[in-house]
Amino acid sequence: MVTKINRTLCSVTAALCGFFLLMIATGQESGAQSFAVKTNLLYDAAATVNLGVEVALAPKWTLDISGNYNAWDFSENRKWKHFLVQPEARYWLCEKFNGHFFGLHLHGGQFNTGNVSTPFGLFGDCRNSRHEGWYYGAGVSYGYQWLLGKRWNLELAAGIGYVRSDYSAFTTPVCGMKTGTGHHNYFGPTKAAITIIYIID
Repeated sequence: MVTKINRTLCSVTAALCGFFLLMIATGQESGAQSFAVKTNLLYDAAATVNLGVEVALAPKWTLDISGNYNAWDFSENRKWKHFLVQPEARYWLCEKFNGHFFGLHLHGGQFNTGNVSTPFGLFGDCRNSRHEGWYYGAGVSYGYQWLLGKRWNLELAAGIGYVRSDYSAFTTPVCGMKTGTGHHNYFGPTKAAITIIYIID
């Protein structure tokens, strides 16, 4: 079952990469110039540094790429260290950077978590051990952008999809002995955003 899921995910990943490249080429040919930088306030509130860019590829298509990074140790040996890269192709129902959109995204990154309960058990049970490894997957999303001014927008977005994590397990959050390896397959929310956006023409 896991092998079948991995093969399906690889096929989806290859198709999405091809789609992204096609859309970038189309955008370059059309001379699209709209460009935006953004930050997700939900990640900011969780002490995760993040930055995103979004570029117009066609009248109703944009490519959004976000990156998130958390490198902090918290009290009582708690850690939620990770990085995430999430590219997303977006189709806008009206016009780009305004109103409703649907997205198709990939995600991947690395994690080192211990002495915490990860959301939805995303990286396995890390409450009494430390898990360190990689994760990857894909999903779909829906969102809406409001125009706040000539160059400022506000976006709300949410997505669902699949995440596969492969990790090594350790006995304690700090200097623990390796106890084995494992993996976790997750289906559920893969994106949540309240985003402030600055438009650059």
